[in-house]
Amino acid sequence: MAAIAFRECPAMPLPATPTPWIPYLLPLLLGWVYYRRIRRSFGPQPWQPRRTLLRLVMLVLVGAMLGVAATVVPQSGPALVGGAAAGLLLGWIGVRHTHAEWRGGVRTYIPNPWIGGVLTLVLLGRLAWRYLHAGGLQAAGQPSALTLGLAAALVAYGLAYSIGLLRRMAALGAHPPAA
Repeated sequence: MAAIAFRECPAMPLPATPTPWIPYLLPLLLGWVYYRRIRRSFGPQPWQPRRTLLRLVMLVLVGAMLGVAATVVPQSGPALVGGAAAGLLLGWIGVRHTHAEWRGGVRTYIPNPWIGGVLTLVLLGRLAWRYLHAGGLQAAGQPSALTLGLAAALVAYGLAYSIGLLRRMAALGAHPPAA
């Protein structure tokens, strides 16, 4: 084989420090994501089984990553177990207070807005506190046991709620009842 000759290309220099707007962009992006999540906690929601299955897969992956993080962060095991137990209990309660029905030929559900909303706001409050008081973006790569416990509660809540919602919608039936 012939040797391949590489010619030098002028490389664009990388900035030594991140651009000054990144610390403001990250909270805005997180705020938008959480706004969308909280918005889906109110009023009738159309049943989207693919989205629920995708959410389940993603939550399992995030849960696995939290398990790996438990090996790195000291004394995070009890926080993760406690958070997961609380999240499972809250998810079970949330499913019991979710109303499923047929509306206009579409399966819909009305979630309980308080449980998921409060859990999300607690995690957001914790992240905001760490962002403002514990070093900003430098602290983002060093989660504490409390933050991991709250994240485990949110992941376990999402898993329990999604599984319960799948079961609730299966019990509702595939076709609307005859009028």
